[in-house]
Amino acid sequence: MSAESAVISAEGARSGGIGTYLRGPWAIALYTWQEGIRKKILIAFLLLSLLVIFLSTFMTAFMANTTIGNVETEVQTKMIKDICVSSIAIFGILITIFISASVVPTELDNKVIYTILSKPIRRYQYLAGKFLGVQLIVIANLLLMTLLFMVALYAKERIFPTLLLWSALLTYFQFLIVSAFTFAISCTSTSSVLPTIAGLFIYIAGNLTEYLKDVYNRVGESERFFDTIIANIAQGLYYVLPNLRNFDMKDQILYLRSNDPPADIMIPNLIAYGLVFAAVGYLLAWVLFARKEL
Repeated sequence: MSAESAVISAEGARSGGIGTYLRGPWAIALYTWQEGIRKKILIAFLLLSLLVIFLSTFMTAFMANTTIGNVETEVQTKMIKDICVSSIAIFGILITIFISASVVPTELDNKVIYTILSKPIRRYQYLAGKFLGVQLIVIANLLLMTLLFMVALYAKERIFPTLLLWSALLTYFQFLIVSAFTFAISCTSTSSVLPTIAGLFIYIAGNLTEYLKDVYNRVGESERFFDTIIANIAQGLYYVLPNLRNFDMKDQILYLRSNDPPADIMIPNLIAYGLVFAAVGYLLAWVLFARKEL
């Protein structure tokens, strides 16, 4: 689908009926998807992650043969799991941040956004289409990486890794939160550099929120002025930033059987938690984009 086709479909969104009303954002989402999967750096990230996951099954052959029987098999399996989970987390978040940070600034740079918005399509429809397109790309890449991991794990253990599916689900909602806020920041920028840096900060800070809580607990009772400021900042960031560590199931994947149910984790609550933060991020994007001069 070309930009012109997206515009034509978008024009039909004002003609009446919920089906035609949604046609415009969906056409923009498909256009975003097609443009996104052509980006060379995104393809490079994906291929590198798939290569790492694929080669992890062969890396165990270089382990020293000092263990025997089931012990050796267990160590090799854990090694495969560790490499694959880390690869999905690292390359998945890089893909998520890169695509979320670049879709709007790229269209500002190549003037496509002016062509679309000059037609009878509202800004929130355009924004909904772009955000949906980003999520299609993120989901597709996550599914590809997870599928290859499942194949590697099944070949090693001969059991269907249902625990990995739960982990992939929660990982997506982790990516969704980072994507929403990165996307919001990109709506204020003409370059993808600032949103990319901001997205990395959100991801890193979101994984350190428990550390912020520890900082507050350690220095919160101090009467020194400087310590009080640090404690207040740490407490504020702890309550404002999403706790992305809640979505991490790496330890369970490493130490539980692949077909065990998730332990000590409330998946519906985490999904709701992720949706709330993603909604806040998207609403922020809508407010910022509505005020942007185009």
